Amino acid sequence: MNNIAENNQIRFVSIVKKKNGVFSKFKVNGIKGGTTFSASITVDLAAANVDLADPMEKIIEECAKIAAKDIKEPKYQFEGLQAI
Repeated sequence: MNNIAENNQIRFVSIVKKKNGVFSKFKVNGIKGGTTFSASITVDLAAANVDLADPMEKIIEECAKIAAKDIKEPKYQFEGLQAI
């Protein structure tokens, strides 16, 4: 259970303030279909309809829902050898 790669869990990292807004940062590692993946996800608090005055648990939960939804069905495309 301690191996995040086997659990496909999204882990909360931090909340950061930048010039263009406040963001919640997450890290995800997992294994799906024999492929090991790692990703960093940043969610804008405005997109999650939460405010810094809300409890931290609510902020993290609402942002994690967005992060989980977006990472669940990734539509990645190989860049191609021409770009390399």
